Amino acid sequence: MSTNKKIPYDADPSRVEHSAYNAREAWRTLEIMAEFVGATERLSSIQPAVSIFGSARLKPDHPWYTLAHNIARRLSDAGFSVISGGGPGIMEAANRGAFEGKSPSVGLNIVLPHEQSGNPFQDVSQTFQHFFARKVMFVKFASAYVVMPGGFGTLDELSEALTLVQTGKSRRIPIILVGSQFWAGLLGWFRDTLVNEGMILAKDIDLIQVIDDPAAIVEAIFRHYETRGFQPSPAEREVQLQL
Repeated sequence: MSTNKKIPYDADPSRVEHSAYNAREAWRTLEIMAEFVGATERLSSIQPAVSIFGSARLKPDHPWYTLAHNIARRLSDAGFSVISGGGPGIMEAANRGAFEGKSPSVGLNIVLPHEQSGNPFQDVSQTFQHFFARKVMFVKFASAYVVMPGGFGTLDELSEALTLVQTGKSRRIPIILVGSQFWAGLLGWFRDTLVNEGMILAKDIDLIQVIDDPAAIVEAIFRHYETRGFQPSPAEREVQLQL
């Protein structure tokens, strides 16, 4: 006769482990909510703002670092808070330029096992555990995106912004690529492959501007808003609640 006995539900190690994991997931949801609430309260006063993206791996002697610093300084002196990812490279250049200017320098830092460490040029610093919460804040408070040369993270932010504007989940804002030679191959692929294969519409390319001159970047942002204010309209605020 078999001596096997059914293990009580509460005593089954796999079920106990699963239950503990579910409890951690529930608390994680509250942590995410707290991250959104804290960041929203902290950043609500920084508008109008421009988010600047680019590689974390460039050194201060790189021409693109110098260019990002120049752009950020001009934006800051023109009255825009400048938001970056708060780390090294282009992020540091953007924060540094804004820090030396008239308007706040904002760093949205992310906790990573490597590569990311906060730069010292931040008037407002907010740290995130979750990439998606951080990305919402980049979009939510930006009147424009300035995208410098960068890697996967930069491409992720660029794609996120294009998708949100294309699908109407975010208001139309200037999305400016800096470094015409760097972006030429990607933009050519957009036109020759994505448009020709019907993956995007030809007019979707018009969501992107390519501008290398810092003064022209500032001018393009002001030109976009010359018939309206920088603050989102009531309808745009409703849209942004769905980010």
